[in-house]
Amino acid sequence: MKYYSIYLACLTLFTVSACKNSVEKSNTGTADSNFVVAADSFADLQILRYQVPGFNELSLQQKQLAYFLQEAGLSGRDIIYDQKGKYNLLIRKTLENIYATYKGDQTTTEWAQFKTYAGRFWFSNGNHHHYGNEKFIPEFSFEYFAELVKNSDSTGFPMSASQTVESFLVLIKPIVFDPTFQPKLVDLSANNDNIVASSNNFYEGVTQKEVEAFYKKFESEGNSPSWGLNSKVLKEDGKIQEKIWKSGGMYGPAIDKIVYWLEKAVAVAENANQKDALQKLIKYYKSGDLKDFDAYSIAWVADTASRIDVINGFIEVYNDAIGKKGSYESVVSMKDIEATKRIKAIADQAQWFEDNSPLMPQHKKKKVKGITAKAITVIGESGDASPATPIGINLPNSEWIRKDHGSKSASLSNIIYAYNNMGTKSGSLDEYAFSDSVKARARKYGALAADLHTDMHECIGHASGQLNPGVLTTDKTLKNYASALEEARADLVALYYIMDPKLVEIGVMPSLEVGKTEYDGYIRNGLLTQLTRIKLGNNLEEAHMRNRQLNAKWVYEMGKKDNVVEFIKVDGKTYTQINDYNKLRVLFGQLLREIQRIKSEGDFTAGKNLIENYGVKVDRVLHKEVLARYAKLNIKPYSGFIQPKLVAVMDGTNITDVKVEYPASFFDQMMEYARQYSFLPVLN
Repeated sequence: MKYYSIYLACLTLFTVSACKNSVEKSNTGTADSNFVVAADSFADLQILRYQVPGFNELSLQQKQLAYFLQEAGLSGRDIIYDQKGKYNLLIRKTLENIYATYKGDQTTTEWAQFKTYAGRFWFSNGNHHHYGNEKFIPEFSFEYFAELVKNSDSTGFPMSASQTVESFLVLIKPIVFDPTFQPKLVDLSANNDNIVASSNNFYEGVTQKEVEAFYKKFESEGNSPSWGLNSKVLKEDGKIQEKIWKSGGMYGPAIDKIVYWLEKAVAVAENANQKDALQKLIKYYKSGDLKDFDAYSIAWVADTASRIDVINGFIEVYNDAIGKKGSYESVVSMKDIEATKRIKAIADQAQWFEDNSPLMPQHKKKKVKGITAKAITVIGESGDASPATPIGINLPNSEWIRKDHGSKSASLSNIIYAYNNMGTKSGSLDEYAFSDSVKARARKYGALAADLHTDMHECIGHASGQLNPGVLTTDKTLKNYASALEEARADLVALYYIMDPKLVEIGVMPSLEVGKTEYDGYIRNGLLTQLTRIKLGNNLEEAHMRNRQLNAKWVYEMGKKDNVVEFIKVDGKTYTQINDYNKLRVLFGQLLREIQRIKSEGDFTAGKNLIENYGVKVDRVLHKEVLARYAKLNIKPYSGFIQPKLVAVMDGTNITDVKVEYPASFFDQMMEYARQYSFLPVLN
């Protein structure tokens, strides 16, 4: 599971001093205080850069390992585009060719609009908004697009031998310009065929009922693989088939490149456990057998000593409405030794947190196994982890592996630092926080509060609780509500414990004022500020947004009698105020207990009711007000990153060093990636 910051760039409300101190101490390296974090800006996006402090102090072997793993990650870049839409590679390569070869005037308004559309497409890995899932349409006309195509190098377009420019334009027009053609990447609406309504490329020509019936025959209780994680489902000759993502199968050319670099990484692995894990990952990519993926996941969890680590594969299922298909991603990192001390202190108390949680006794783990927690310095990301990146990760996702073998949790320290660096300039705290005391507390404790929430969300949140026998079967899953409910559950664990004196006792925070700071920010974001990310009139679709509104709105409604949380109107502006932090903690605990029950018992109806009643609908009047106030701040609601570039220094065929470069242009990096990491053919 991945945790995305509730304060993405513009919504970061805190000082960066605590995070800056951590980054500057991390990995024995020093962050450059003059480093420019902000880069390109367009549409609703702010592009950032992040540093990799401590990389130069790694051994040559570790540097080589990081380089090979990053090349492996980037080699799968085409995959995420194709997974997010059947025509995405067609569009992307068309945009790339225009960007590189258009011979017309590049000073016009229309060209600027084209560049913005290309930037949005690259950022979202397709033509659906990376967070809202809705299709976005160019500001320029189809006629101008036709002019762009006709005045670019025709040999660079992904056209078949039989296609003319005119027929190529006819093919592309609805894909790019028709808002009713594949309108939503992931459709989670109630009482709908969520597979048919979703535009991703995980399924073709099949219904949700057919897919669920197809996989039900594979599922059983116990140590069952995550069936369907690495395949596309479609009908051939009237029969449902899977196209497996593997070497020699679907995505084979890109996967072969991934394997090529992973094999180089094996040769410079830090230790036997890491070597074993990488070899098992290679075996899985070659076989496509999900039992091999489980074997790799177990080996990956067991590798706790390596300084360099990698997440690579078909991992998160947020882009699938029924939560089966894994999106390709890669995160290469090194352990942040200084910042790991805090998250490790929490992980070491995992059993205490489980024993003292408000869950029903039968839903608690009797023995919490193998939680490995660390802060990491990200070296490079790709696939679904880039350009928009999480700030926390907890894997593997398989319930039985987590139960029997444990999990790894990670807080992405240099990513958090970059987000916070931009957030201090936003002005959101002054605009949306009500009282001077709340603002002062946020400026003092906000960075630490956010870090602790992320640590606990990933480390003990996703690792807590257990399922009842039988809930893994298809007819008892939470289907299109599973992701939002799981994220809500993990958030609630963090929220419940961030007001617990235990955190002061183990030395990770100075006082409960840190917890109050987190409560203020979470309620404010869940009920107000996250609405800046969606268009007026839209309801919430993204799992993390649904989760936050569910938690905040439920405790607001349940606490009305005691006025635990209230809305305050001053000079036409709406604010949130918490009147009783202790009662709010009790309410968070009650909701945590219920959501764990829903998950443990596979209670689809109760889960649906919670999400639909509290996590989806938006008050239009309040939304309009929040957007109007936000517009005056002149900041972007979303942000993501240009990736650092690892450059191998060669002496003949030998790598003598690996350097880190920090590109300054998102557009230049996308074009460089197009030249170096385009391995899949375009099928049109």
